[in-house]
Amino acid sequence: MTALLLALGASLAWGVADFVGPFQARTLGTFRVLLWAQLGGLTAIALAVAVRASPPDDPAVLLAVPAAISGSLGLIAFYGGMVTGTMSVVAPIAGASAVVPVVFGIATGDRPSPAQIAGIGAALVGVVLAAQEHRRGERRLAAGVGLALLAMLGFGFYFPPMHVAGSADPWWASLVFRTTAFLLVVTAVLVRRPPVRVRGRKLAIVVGVGVGDAVGNLLFAASSGLGLVSLTSVLASLYPVVTVALAAVVVGERISGGQRIGVVLTLAGVALIAT
Repeated sequence: MTALLLALGASLAWGVADFVGPFQARTLGTFRVLLWAQLGGLTAIALAVAVRASPPDDPAVLLAVPAAISGSLGLIAFYGGMVTGTMSVVAPIAGASAVVPVVFGIATGDRPSPAQIAGIGAALVGVVLAAQEHRRGERRLAAGVGLALLAMLGFGFYFPPMHVAGSADPWWASLVFRTTAFLLVVTAVLVRRPPVRVRGRKLAIVVGVGVGDAVGNLLFAASSGLGLVSLTSVLASLYPVVTVALAAVVVGERISGGQRIGVVLTLAGVALIAT
């Protein structure tokens, strides 16, 4: 039960952060938000590890490095999709990343239940429906869907290595993850050279996004040592429910009937995979 609660806590933290961050990126720009958010998250977890004053004793925490590479690429794609597309569509598609750790679990010996198989099917059908929009009698790929699919893959391949790293030491795994992610974002900023200055209330908000994301990483890493990757990963992937709800309430997003069915199917599929 503790593992489930930690994974759901990660889902809530990520859901809020993944709405607020892209919402701010619509005016500030993706890399400006990501830079300060990553700095905020790194600072928070570094302070927590320093207070513990306990060195890592398992090299498996270094698996947080490939998790950070995959997760960061997914996050950049996710922000891009959320900025250019409809949040209520992009977030559930990215959340279908839950399929990846289940497939990984099958490859390593897990046997999915009939409900999980049905969930994978529902999620895939839902992604196809949510990805399409109708305008002037024509059906076309909705804006941001391509980036959402890249985010789905990036987030999906984050889970297996982070599960192992978190099982070894959730605190150090989170620090290694956050340090790697910060360095990747800094590199991208140096290459692209976008404006990065943020002041006052906006700075506090984007730093808070990073702290919330770091809390989600820590909660997931902690859950990894207490439950199966095929379960904790999927429960943590329920964050799009929070993001979609916030998009509807705060932004007032509206999507077509077919897309709405797709979103529901995708979220239902993720829930079924968790059974």
